[in-house]
Amino acid sequence: MRARTLRRLLNLWPPFLCNGIRVRAIEADWSEARVTLKLRPWNRNYVGTQFGGNLFSMTDPFWMLLTMQRLGKDYYVWDKAGAIDFVAPGRTNVHAHFRLTQAMVDDLRSAAADGGKVLRWFDIDVVDDAGELVARVRKQLYVRRKPHARNAADAVQATSPDA
Repeated sequence: MRARTLRRLLNLWPPFLCNGIRVRAIEADWSEARVTLKLRPWNRNYVGTQFGGNLFSMTDPFWMLLTMQRLGKDYYVWDKAGAIDFVAPGRTNVHAHFRLTQAMVDDLRSAAADGGKVLRWFDIDVVDDAGELVARVRKQLYVRRKPHARNAADAVQATSPDA
């Protein structure tokens, strides 16, 4: 699926659509995503600020989605754990900008090369319209090379002249 298509689908997905969560961009190479949560009367909490559950929801799938696409079909990628630290009340729209660098992808490939499971934490800051920190979200991903990819790599290694 193309990044632009996924962005459109996510924007129509009821948990995002009904809560004012808008995916602004997903780069074609899956290296970045930008998400906004609009402050609306129906998504404010009792004291009139951004509802904490929506702050977490707006960040939930993106590390996994970007990582899945960048690593490719030879890897399992799952969300394993998550945590949120509420730093300040969100009194305006809030934004999250995810960046999955090539170095991060290379590190995951290297760590998963032997077929073992890899657990990595990824952080994302949620900021308000003024750029002030509202929340810091941590997501732990489970990454593992799929068995068919491990077996293919082992077969290539076994037939190489250096083996």
